[in-house]
Amino acid sequence: MEASRVVHSLDEALRHEPQFALIASPSPFHVETALRLAERGVHLCVEKPISDRPDRLQELIGLCHQRGLVLMVAYNLRFSASLRALREALLTGRIGRLLGLRIETGQYLPDWRPSADYRQSVSARRELGGGVLLELSHEIDYARWLAGDIRCVSADVRTLSDLEIDVEDCAELTVNFASGVLGSIHIDMLQRAPTRTCKLIGSEGTLIWDAIANQTRLFSAGARVWEDLCPAQAPDGNATYVAEMAHFLDCLQTGAKPLITGEDGRQTLQVVLAAKRSAELQQPCEVEP
Repeated sequence: MEASRVVHSLDEALRHEPQFALIASPSPFHVETALRLAERGVHLCVEKPISDRPDRLQELIGLCHQRGLVLMVAYNLRFSASLRALREALLTGRIGRLLGLRIETGQYLPDWRPSADYRQSVSARRELGGGVLLELSHEIDYARWLAGDIRCVSADVRTLSDLEIDVEDCAELTVNFASGVLGSIHIDMLQRAPTRTCKLIGSEGTLIWDAIANQTRLFSAGARVWEDLCPAQAPDGNATYVAEMAHFLDCLQTGAKPLITGEDGRQTLQVVLAAKRSAELQQPCEVEP
């Protein structure tokens, strides 16, 4: 599909009075662009992370609320059918009370976009909002979606590889949720064998999500066997993005609250910033409200 019109500046775009916008520039530029659009009454879908810093984020959220605008953050993993199956099983009590959460995600950075020079990518460059904590903040977002707000973080954040980057490529987080759940989140740009898994440990069973296999499994203490809630299948790389955009457009038409709000994006960023503080100070840090 070809674009019906191409413009070369935000001013030129605004002259056409758009109803909504998708902001997919590097994260340091998201908020400035979003504020200008929101001031003109434009609904917004902002690529994750919502920003690399908290400056003016609350102003943007407040302006969108005041103007009745949809502000959605594009964390597409929330639209994965297999991850949704995991959350549904959790919410319906299939593993009893949630006690613990374990997330591991990693893939060698040059393999993320094989046709491009990884050294020039957003992921590899600090001034463009790169680094594993921001780039893989998906994991923090869906951890909050599953277990609620994160109150405290202990983190070890490092650059371990020989990659030509000026950002961290590995982070190990221990997170304390307001609900009392204890979690660990490992994210890296190092692993040659890609992995993306989440384990939920409950009082009456265990749930495991494997995004690479596109599979969700349940172990019930009563049955004492593994059950496929979402059998392994070849993942459709576009499915989550299509579902995400359909949801955003539905919110525009119905006025419904988006699945990932601006406040969700802000809270996820606050966890990232707490992890960075914790690594620098070498002590646990509270997540700022």
